[in-house]
Amino acid sequence: MDTNLNFKSYLIIGMMLFALFFGAGNLIFPAQLGQYAGTEVAIAITGFLITGVGLPLLGILALGFSKSNDLRDLSSRVHPVYGLIFTSLLYLTIGPFFALPRTAAVAYEIGIAPFTADSSGSAILLVFSIIFFAIALSLSLNPLEIVNKIGKFLSPAILVTLAVLLIAALFMPMGTIGAPQDNYTDSPFLTGFLEGYNTMDALASLVFGIIVIAAVRKLGVNSAKGVLAATLKSAVIAAVLLAVVYTGIAYLGATSTSTLGLLDTGGPVLSGASAHYFGTFGQLLLAVIITLACLTTAVGLIVANAGFFNKLTPMINYKIYVVIFSVFSLIVTNAGLANIIAFSIPVLMFLYPLAIVLIILAFLSPLFKHRRLVYAAAIIVTFFIAAVDGMKTLTASISVENPQWLQSIIDLYNSILPLYSEGLGWLLPALVTIFIAGIIARFSSGEDVTSAENQN
Repeated sequence: MDTNLNFKSYLIIGMMLFALFFGAGNLIFPAQLGQYAGTEVAIAITGFLITGVGLPLLGILALGFSKSNDLRDLSSRVHPVYGLIFTSLLYLTIGPFFALPRTAAVAYEIGIAPFTADSSGSAILLVFSIIFFAIALSLSLNPLEIVNKIGKFLSPAILVTLAVLLIAALFMPMGTIGAPQDNYTDSPFLTGFLEGYNTMDALASLVFGIIVIAAVRKLGVNSAKGVLAATLKSAVIAAVLLAVVYTGIAYLGATSTSTLGLLDTGGPVLSGASAHYFGTFGQLLLAVIITLACLTTAVGLIVANAGFFNKLTPMINYKIYVVIFSVFSLIVTNAGLANIIAFSIPVLMFLYPLAIVLIILAFLSPLFKHRRLVYAAAIIVTFFIAAVDGMKTLTASISVENPQWLQSIIDLYNSILPLYSEGLGWLLPALVTIFIAGIIARFSSGEDVTSAENQN
């Protein structure tokens, strides 16, 4: 018998879900979107909210609906080897490869860079990142309750600080909204949609979703239907908060261009806006809060990655993984925020389609009897398209001409796949594959079933 939860319970879980998704690094992407989308900001932020808010919430719900123990359990429905590789790559992406170095880079961009001379930037970034990861490493070696307490304080502090800043921007805009730039001129919705990949929250939802489900069960809700319903109601609260914050920051970015100019990343937008409205004190306050928030996020990512890989390879001590991930992230951080973002995009163009299709399969699984055939077929089709997208994006980001074999595949995909040039060429083939394979699985006999009951 499930416990009947009241609104306060849903609010608590919703705020926890909000805190899981709302890392300090996420602030920079809607700010940059606003600057470059200009007068198309409303359309662009709509696309951004689908991938930056909608997909992460669906990822959480997919874990609950599928009754999976964790991401590896769910992705192993394709094949156990795929489950291991996909989960490991996803952890590394939201860990030492990109998201973890980004925490220090964002803290530097917002908290330190505005107060330093451009000529000394790289040296100061090195010193700052060494201090940042030394603290993160120390806390990760022996995770303390203080980190959780600081985290609980920081989410409301960030919200209040942002609320003041966004209200100021709403009633006293820094300037007029300019013309859209780059891809936002011709396809603001799809550009915003792909920009939402940068939050990495849909990937993170597949890793941390089990935390939310455990919190619901802790409150006395144990049935699959009850867990899903409670998670959904809580998710609405988190979604509204995220949507309001992202939309407000995008508007702030859109009105900042005439005053601050077009900037490479969103960090200086927030710092510049804070200085514009509240002077040095406001800038310092934002810097302290964002830096602390980035630090607690970094500790969480180090602990999660070290714990996962220690469980995977028990012969390597947890503390060794903490040191490895901290040092590796320190090195990557010094490439600079713009480069971290630029090199993460090819990986995200590869991983996001696979994650989205896995989420879709989790919801549709009962319709095709949880057959591995459907999971494998859909992921294989998506893989071959997403892999080319990732390579194409990588060559573009480093300004290298595509090899002839790669260009031939790109030309073929361009000619036969709808939405391929917009980065969504995988979508229709994946859906068609699920439909066809689903019909075959539905009406054929066989023992190759990967239902949640067999997985648990």
